Amino acid sequence: MRHLGAFSLVALLGLSACAGGATSAAQAGGDPVSGGTLKIAFWDDQQGCIDPNQVYWIESRSLNRQFADSLTDQDPETGEIVPWLATGWKVSEDAKAFTFDLRPGVTFSDGTPLDATAVKTALDGTFALGPKSLLGLTYLAGYDTTTVVDPDTVSVTFKQPNAGFLQATSTTTLSILSPATYQKTPEARCTGDVIGSGPFVLESYTAAKSARLTKRADYAWPSALVKNQGAAYLDAIEASYIKEDSVRVGSLTSGAVDIAWPREPISEADQKLIEATGGTITSRPLPGISSGLVPNVTKGGPLADLAVRQALQKSIDRGTYASTIYWSGYPVVAGPYNSTTPYWTDGSAALAYDPDGAAALLDRAGWAKGPDGYRYKDGRKLTLHAPVTVALAGDQLIQDQLKKAGIDLQLTVVTVAQRTERIAAGDFDITSTYYTRADPSVLGSVLDQKVTKGGTAVYSQDPATAAKVSELFAAGLQATDPQKRAAAYAELQAYLVAQGVSFPVYERLQLAGLSRAVQGFSFTSEAFLRTNDLWLSR
Repeated sequence: MRHLGAFSLVALLGLSACAGGATSAAQAGGDPVSGGTLKIAFWDDQQGCIDPNQVYWIESRSLNRQFADSLTDQDPETGEIVPWLATGWKVSEDAKAFTFDLRPGVTFSDGTPLDATAVKTALDGTFALGPKSLLGLTYLAGYDTTTVVDPDTVSVTFKQPNAGFLQATSTTTLSILSPATYQKTPEARCTGDVIGSGPFVLESYTAAKSARLTKRADYAWPSALVKNQGAAYLDAIEASYIKEDSVRVGSLTSGAVDIAWPREPISEADQKLIEATGGTITSRPLPGISSGLVPNVTKGGPLADLAVRQALQKSIDRGTYASTIYWSGYPVVAGPYNSTTPYWTDGSAALAYDPDGAAALLDRAGWAKGPDGYRYKDGRKLTLHAPVTVALAGDQLIQDQLKKAGIDLQLTVVTVAQRTERIAAGDFDITSTYYTRADPSVLGSVLDQKVTKGGTAVYSQDPATAAKVSELFAAGLQATDPQKRAAAYAELQAYLVAQGVSFPVYERLQLAGLSRAVQGFSFTSEAFLRTNDLWLSR
C-alpha cells in the first residue's frame, strides 16, 4: 500500500489485491485514438432510475460516473482519497466538519459554473431526498448544513461524527449536479432530467431499455487518478440491457457490443469463449457488504436462539459454494465485507465449515434429528422461510447444505414488491442482502438500527445486540485516527459473525468481458466503469 501522506483520515488498512487488478485489460499498444461509440450491454435496470443522487443500482452507477463528477475520488489500489472537483480539504478532529476548496474553471454541461452555492444546493438536495436516496441516508447520516464560506470554499457540518463522509464525497451518490437539476422533481430526475459536469452528457435514457451519452468536448477537470486530463477519447457511449447471459456473451463475441457487463460473474465456460475470440476478462471484487444472509430473531422462530444461529454459521460450506456456483479459485468470502472494502479483516477462521460443531450446538439446543434427516424440537421441524424473487442455483445449494445439518430452508418465490413488503413486516426467518460502497460504514445501511428502520436491521438483533452493533458503528464514524477506526470495524466484523447477525455466503466479484478493441479500461474504487482513458482500437 502506498504512503497516504497527509490523507490520514483515510489511511486504510487491510485492502486486498483484486482478482484481475483494478485496471487490467488487454492493450494493443500504440497511442490512444479518438472517436467511436462504446457499446456496453448490462444485465438489467430493475430500479429504473438514472439520477446519481437516488440510484443504488450498480449498473446505473457505472453510467452515472461518466456524466457526473464528485468532490473527491478514491484510488482503487490504496483507498486514498484524492482531489477532483475539490482541490483540498480539512476535517475537524471530531469528524463533524469538512471544509472543501473548489477547483476553478469547472462548469456543468448547461454552462453553469461550479461554485460553493452549487455544492450546497447539491448536498441539501440529496439530503432532502430522504429515503428516496437509500445510500444517501448513510452517506449523509447526521447531516446538519452546508455553508458557503466564499465562492470557492464550502463547509459541511454534521450533528454527529461521520468519518465516512470524506469517502462518501467520492461516490456517485454524492455527485455534484447542476443547480437546475434540483429544481426538478425526483421522478423527473430519475427519468434522465439531470445535468452533470462529467466528460459525457446524458443524451437519452429509457428505463430498462437503453441509454446514450455523448462526449463533452470542453471537459478538462478529471480526477487526479486519470491519465487523460482532457476530453474523453470516445465520441459516445450506448448502453443496452440484456438479461440472458448467453445472449449478452454472444453479442460480445459477435462484435455487436464492446463490453458485456453481467450482474453475476461470467461463467468459466463463457470466459473461455470470450478469450477464444480475442476478448479479455477483467475483474474486481465489489467493495461493501458481501452477499450474505440476515436472520429474523424477533418472531420467536428458531433463529431467536443464538446456538441455532451459530450452528447455521457453521453449516454453510463457503469454499464449496465458491467453487461450485462459480469456479475453482473463485475467492471465498471471509467476512461481512468484500475484501476490497477499507478496514476489511480476514474472518475466514470463524466462518469455517464445521458440520460436527453445528451438530453439537443443535443437539445441546434440543433439536434432535428425525428419521427424515431434519431436526425437530417439541414436534416442530427446524424450518427457515426465505422470500426470494428467483430461486437461484446458489440459493438451492445453500438449501442443500443446510439440509445436511438438519435445517429445512424453504425458498418462497415472490415478486420484488412482495419481498420488500415481507421484509418490512418481518415475515421471514432469513433473507439476503448486499450493498456496494468502498467504506465500511455502508453496513450501517443494513444493520444499524440508529441509521435505518429497514427490516434487515429491525429484526436481525435483540435489544442488547442492537445496542452493541450501533455502538461499534458509532465508534467507526467517530474515529478520525485510522488505527482507531480499523479497531472499531475489526471488532464489529467479528461480533456480527459470532452473534449470527450476518451470515456471509460469497464474495461479490464484478467481471467484465471486453472485446479486443477496448483499450485503457479501468474500474473505479467501487468497481464501476471509468471511461476517461478508454479508447477503441478498431
